[in-house]
Amino acid sequence: MLPTPKKYFLTAAAAEGESTLTAFDNALLSGKVGNINLIRVSSILPPGAEHDPELVIPPGSLVPTAYGYIVSSEPGQLIAAAVGVGLSPDTFGVIMEFSGVCGKEEAYNNIKSMLEEAFRSRKMELKDMKIAAVEHRVVKTGCALAAVPMWY
Repeated sequence: MLPTPKKYFLTAAAAEGESTLTAFDNALLSGKVGNINLIRVSSILPPGAEHDPELVIPPGSLVPTAYGYIVSSEPGQLIAAAVGVGLSPDTFGVIMEFSGVCGKEEAYNNIKSMLEEAFRSRKMELKDMKIAAVEHRVVKTGCALAAVPMWY
């Protein structure tokens, strides 16, 4: 069993690759999460977790991560990914992920709306939110990725 994470950061990055897998891998590298093992988790940020944008996670680590991504091999297509963390004043936070065929602004706005809805649904106060978004115009095979890695 993994311990409860105490730190997190947001990342959004895009890249090209020769294949869909290498485009994804290159986006991970560009987003500073390419040398860790992402364990996909759902959308709850542990209470008291601190935002640390300079967090460095040891290579090969198993890292709980909420993420969204899109890969496209349609040249000229605009793709985007975004992730957001909604923070309450006194308890856990909520993470939302989005990816789609759209631009960065639409991805950002989708995350904002989803965070607001998530807090309304939980009848919680939304004190603050942090959002990271990226868009990418596909050249050959491109990937847009947004993630919230959580660490100990």
